[in-house]
Amino acid sequence: MARITGSWLSGPSAALPDGADETTQSFRGERLGLQAEGPGSLASTGRRLAALMIDWVSSAGVAALIIGDNFFEGPFSTFTLLVWFVVGVATVSLFSFTPGQLFLGMQVARVDGPARVGFVRALVRQALLVFVVPGTITDIDGRGMQDRATGTALIRTR
Repeated sequence: MARITGSWLSGPSAALPDGADETTQSFRGERLGLQAEGPGSLASTGRRLAALMIDWVSSAGVAALIIGDNFFEGPFSTFTLLVWFVVGVATVSLFSFTPGQLFLGMQVARVDGPARVGFVRALVRQALLVFVVPGTITDIDGRGMQDRATGTALIRTR
């Protein structure tokens, strides 16, 4: 029982494989086979947040167009969330990036091989992001729970 509670109370290093410690990794993403810097490396937290803000603001704009003139009186936030969710699932499953990620030079990639992300992984990833908390809890590589659960990582393309 101590191992179970220790895994979620011990922080990011608890997600390491058995026998590994954080000192054996010289940069984030090394265990995943990613680059240290530049294209192919893990995206920074600031870049990920900026892409999320771009996606959210553009979704709010589309929601405002759908609702019309009285968008402050109606279910504006619900429409914004729905637009953000649909755009996220559609673009990640088709192109491996959202509009904000494209603008900032990032894409969602599978860590188990060079295959496309696919609809199911994109759907699960976006569904977890709706709850906000999975995106704020990261492992030793800086990947959120949504990326760990779907076997993906947000990497830089430029």
